[in-house]
Amino acid sequence: LVIPVVSLAFATGGALENMQEEIIALVPVLLILVRRMGFTPLTAVAMSAGAAFVGSAFSPINPFQVQIAQKLAEVPLLSGWAYRIVFLALALALWIGATMRHARRTRVPPEAAAAGAVEEPMTGRDRAIFAAVAATFGVLVYGLMRLGWDFDHLSALFFVMGVAVGLFGGLGVGGTAEAYVKGFRDMAYAAVLIGFARAIFVVLDQGRVVDTIVHGMFTPVADLPVALSALGMMVAHGLVHVPVPSVSGQAVLTMPVLVPLSDLLGLSRQVTILAYHYGAGLMDLITPTNGALMAILAAGGVDYQAWLRFAARWYAALMALGAVAVVLAIAIGLQ
Repeated sequence: LVIPVVSLAFATGGALENMQEEIIALVPVLLILVRRMGFTPLTAVAMSAGAAFVGSAFSPINPFQVQIAQKLAEVPLLSGWAYRIVFLALALALWIGATMRHARRTRVPPEAAAAGAVEEPMTGRDRAIFAAVAATFGVLVYGLMRLGWDFDHLSALFFVMGVAVGLFGGLGVGGTAEAYVKGFRDMAYAAVLIGFARAIFVVLDQGRVVDTIVHGMFTPVADLPVALSALGMMVAHGLVHVPVPSVSGQAVLTMPVLVPLSDLLGLSRQVTILAYHYGAGLMDLITPTNGALMAILAAGGVDYQAWLRFAARWYAALMALGAVAVVLAIAIGLQ
């Protein structure tokens, strides 16, 4: 029950606001949870980052993917939402099933039980810490949804939460500072990975290399039949997402090229958006230039090769599901 509930919670975050970097701060909590249940760290990544990425890729309302693409394509915002929800449900069922299958196959005796740990009653300090964490996430949701908060605001919020939890936990000022330094040291590698991944895109963008890549990827699809053109767009979007790991940036780069092309081909703009949405969004599951993914893997102590062995087959299955959605949308004339 834990895996579906946690996965759906993160998938909701992905569907609503393209949750990625926000997951990094939650990895230590998830690791405690999965270890007490006997699951591996890879399971924690799959039911958090993996579920969030799938939710983002199939979301009917994601403002950073579907809404920005619809705005650029000049189609009504949130149009086609019912069609997208059907495939969102199928995609999440597939991913959650894959996560539960992996969890069952790799489960070991829980650490707490193996160590003979005894459950202790919750103290006043425990309640204060729980209240501080719960309040933090309440403020987080309000800030994201109502105040348009960015990463600077989220960083400040989690910093305040960390200080409050340290003080409530009885560490004192000195102990809280030492715990903060230790935690920062553990997360420094993840921060470097995010900066490195971002630097790749900056170099390609400022060097005008990205425009050449986009042109080279999408020009061949113009000579294909309509259905194959749409599927070719999906594949091309996935390849473009490696050097352009920002889904919103990719929409800005590709939609002005693909919308006139789709009009010439007689392809619905809604289908063109679906091809972008699935092709670019799902690539976040496996591309090493996704700084958030690499940071989450680093924070969880999961090797990228191990993650790729798990995620690659399900990425292929989800792409096949997306291809079915695109072809069916053409068949029913989705507008």
